[in-house]
Amino acid sequence: MYAVVGCSECSALWVVEGRPERSECPQCGTTRQYAKRKQFVTTDDPDQAREARAAMLAKRQGHADAFAELDSFAEMDRYLDEAGVDDEEYLGEAGVDTDAVSAAASRAESGAGNSAGSRKEVVLSALRDLDEPTEKAVVDYATERGVPAEYVRDALAKLTRRGRATESGGTYRLL
Repeated sequence: MYAVVGCSECSALWVVEGRPERSECPQCGTTRQYAKRKQFVTTDDPDQAREARAAMLAKRQGHADAFAELDSFAEMDRYLDEAGVDDEEYLGEAGVDTDAVSAAASRAESGAGNSAGSRKEVVLSALRDLDEPTEKAVVDYATERGVPAEYVRDALAKLTRRGRATESGGTYRLL
Protein backbone atom coordinates (compact mmCIF):
# COMPACT_ATOMS: atom_id res chain seq x y z
CA MET A 1 0.00 0.00 0.00
CA TYR A 2 1.19 3.51 -0.85
CA ALA A 3 -0.21 6.69 0.63
CA VAL A 4 0.31 10.36 -0.15
CA VAL A 5 0.64 12.00 3.25
CA GLY A 6 1.13 15.57 4.39
CA CYS A 7 2.96 17.40 7.14
CA SER A 8 0.91 19.60 9.42
CA GLU A 9 3.98 21.73 10.21
CA CYS A 10 5.33 22.66 6.76
CA SER A 11 2.65 21.31 4.36
CA ALA A 12 5.10 19.03 2.54
CA LEU A 13 3.68 16.04 0.65
CA TRP A 14 5.38 12.69 0.18
CA VAL A 15 4.63 9.04 -0.56
CA VAL A 16 4.84 6.47 2.24
CA GLU A 17 5.00 2.74 1.54
CA GLY A 18 3.17 0.38 3.89
CA ARG A 19 1.97 1.40 7.34
CA PRO A 20 5.01 2.33 9.41
CA GLU A 21 4.63 3.04 13.13
CA ARG A 22 5.96 6.58 12.64
CA SER A 23 6.83 8.74 9.66
CA GLU A 24 9.23 11.66 9.34
CA CYS A 25 8.68 14.67 7.11
CA PRO A 26 11.49 14.77 4.54
CA GLN A 27 11.35 18.57 4.47
CA CYS A 28 11.22 19.71 8.11
CA GLY A 29 12.00 16.46 9.95
CA THR A 30 8.85 16.44 12.09
CA THR A 31 8.12 12.91 13.29
CA ARG A 32 4.56 11.74 13.97
CA GLN A 33 2.61 8.57 14.31
CA TYR A 34 1.62 7.43 10.85
CA ALA A 35 -2.03 7.10 11.90
CA LYS A 36 -2.12 10.82 12.75
CA ARG A 37 -0.81 11.91 9.35
CA LYS A 38 -3.34 13.22 6.84
CA GLN A 39 -3.62 10.63 4.05
CA PHE A 40 -4.77 12.27 0.83
CA VAL A 41 -4.59 9.23 -1.45
CA THR A 42 -4.15 5.53 -0.69
CA THR A 43 -3.39 3.04 -3.47
CA ASP A 44 -1.62 -0.24 -4.22
CA ASP A 45 0.17 1.25 -7.25
CA PRO A 46 3.33 3.30 -6.53
CA ASP A 47 3.04 5.14 -9.86
CA GLN A 48 -0.51 6.17 -9.05
CA ALA A 49 0.63 7.52 -5.68
CA ARG A 50 3.48 9.47 -7.32
CA GLU A 51 1.08 10.90 -9.89
CA ALA A 52 -1.41 11.95 -7.20
CA ARG A 53 1.35 13.72 -5.25
CA ALA A 54 2.64 15.43 -8.40
CA ALA A 55 -0.89 16.56 -9.33
CA MET A 56 -1.41 17.99 -5.85
CA LEU A 57 1.90 19.87 -6.01
CA ALA A 58 1.13 21.19 -9.51
CA LYS A 59 -2.31 22.39 -8.39
CA ARG A 60 -0.80 24.04 -5.31
CA GLN A 61 1.63 25.97 -7.54
CA GLY A 62 -1.00 26.92 -10.12
CA HIS A 63 0.20 24.53 -12.84
CA ALA A 64 -2.67 22.03 -12.85
CA ASP A 65 -3.42 22.63 -16.57
CA ALA A 66 0.19 22.04 -17.59
CA PHE A 67 0.34 18.89 -15.45
CA ALA A 68 -2.82 17.53 -17.06
CA GLU A 69 -1.07 17.60 -20.45
CA LEU A 70 1.78 15.35 -19.26
CA ASP A 71 1.86 11.60 -19.79
CA SER A 72 1.60 9.20 -16.87
CA PHE A 73 4.66 8.30 -14.80
CA ALA A 74 4.70 4.79 -16.28
CA GLU A 75 4.67 6.23 -19.80
CA MET A 76 7.45 8.71 -18.97
CA ASP A 77 9.53 5.86 -17.51
CA ARG A 78 9.24 4.06 -20.85
CA TYR A 79 10.44 7.21 -22.63
CA LEU A 80 13.47 7.35 -20.35
CA ASP A 81 14.37 3.76 -21.15
CA GLU A 82 14.30 4.57 -24.86
CA ALA A 83 16.06 7.95 -24.64
CA GLY A 84 19.79 8.51 -24.74
CA VAL A 85 22.57 5.98 -25.02
CA ASP A 86 23.77 3.32 -22.63
CA ASP A 87 27.18 3.48 -20.94
CA GLU A 88 28.84 1.03 -23.31
CA GLU A 89 27.69 2.90 -26.42
CA TYR A 90 28.73 6.25 -24.91
CA LEU A 91 32.22 5.02 -24.03
CA GLY A 92 32.59 3.31 -27.40
CA GLU A 93 31.75 6.55 -29.23
CA ALA A 94 34.28 8.37 -27.04
CA GLY A 95 36.99 6.02 -28.33
CA VAL A 96 37.24 3.81 -25.26
CA ASP A 97 37.66 0.07 -25.80
CA THR A 98 34.86 -1.19 -23.55
CA ASP A 99 36.03 -4.82 -23.72
CA ALA A 100 39.47 -3.79 -22.45
CA VAL A 101 37.88 -1.72 -19.68
CA SER A 102 35.72 -4.68 -18.60
CA ALA A 103 38.72 -7.00 -18.60
CA ALA A 104 40.80 -4.53 -16.58
CA ALA A 105 37.98 -4.09 -14.07
CA SER A 106 37.69 -7.84 -13.65
CA ARG A 107 41.43 -8.16 -13.10
CA ALA A 108 41.44 -5.30 -10.59
CA GLU A 109 38.54 -6.73 -8.60
CA SER A 110 39.82 -10.27 -8.55
CA GLY A 111 43.46 -9.34 -8.09
CA ALA A 112 44.46 -11.28 -11.21
CA GLY A 113 48.17 -11.16 -11.73
CA ASN A 114 48.55 -10.91 -7.98
CA SER A 115 49.59 -14.22 -6.45
CA ALA A 116 48.72 -12.97 -2.96
CA GLY A 117 44.98 -12.72 -3.73
CA SER A 118 42.61 -9.80 -4.09
CA ARG A 119 43.57 -6.29 -3.04
CA LYS A 120 41.51 -6.57 0.10
CA GLU A 121 43.11 -9.91 0.97
CA VAL A 122 46.57 -8.39 0.58
CA VAL A 123 45.69 -5.62 3.05
CA LEU A 124 44.22 -8.14 5.49
CA SER A 125 47.30 -10.34 5.13
CA ALA A 126 49.52 -7.36 5.89
CA LEU A 127 47.58 -6.68 9.07
CA ARG A 128 47.88 -10.35 10.10
CA ASP A 129 51.50 -10.95 9.07
CA LEU A 130 53.33 -7.77 10.05
CA ASP A 131 54.75 -7.50 13.57
CA GLU A 132 53.94 -3.79 13.74
CA PRO A 133 51.37 -2.95 11.04
CA THR A 134 51.62 0.82 10.81
CA GLU A 135 50.06 2.57 7.82
CA LYS A 136 53.47 2.90 6.15
CA ALA A 137 54.34 -0.76 6.78
CA VAL A 138 50.99 -1.95 5.42
CA VAL A 139 51.29 0.33 2.37
CA ASP A 140 54.83 -0.94 1.70
CA TYR A 141 53.75 -4.57 2.11
CA ALA A 142 50.79 -4.15 -0.24
CA THR A 143 52.55 -2.06 -2.91
CA GLU A 144 55.24 -4.75 -3.16
CA ARG A 145 52.39 -7.09 -4.10
CA GLY A 146 50.91 -4.76 -6.73
CA VAL A 147 48.23 -2.99 -4.67
CA PRO A 148 48.09 0.81 -5.12
CA ALA A 149 48.96 2.84 -2.02
CA GLU A 150 45.75 4.90 -2.27
CA TYR A 151 43.67 1.72 -2.21
CA VAL A 152 45.52 0.53 0.90
CA ARG A 153 44.86 3.80 2.75
CA ASP A 154 41.16 3.69 1.79
CA ALA A 155 40.91 0.04 2.85
CA LEU A 156 42.49 0.77 6.25
CA ALA A 157 40.05 3.62 6.81
CA LYS A 158 37.07 1.43 5.83
CA LEU A 159 38.20 -1.47 8.00
CA THR A 160 38.54 0.89 10.95
CA ARG A 161 35.17 2.57 10.30
CA ARG A 162 33.40 -0.76 10.02
CA GLY A 163 34.94 -2.06 13.23
CA ARG A 164 36.98 -4.83 11.59
CA ALA A 165 40.25 -3.19 12.67
CA THR A 166 41.45 -0.68 15.23
CA GLU A 167 44.19 1.92 15.10
CA SER A 168 46.03 2.94 18.23
CA GLY A 169 49.24 4.95 18.30
CA GLY A 170 49.63 4.54 14.55
CA THR A 171 49.48 0.74 14.68
CA TYR A 172 46.56 -1.25 13.22
CA ARG A 173 45.13 -4.47 14.58
CA LEU A 174 42.44 -6.77 13.15
CA LEU A 175 39.49 -7.50 15.42
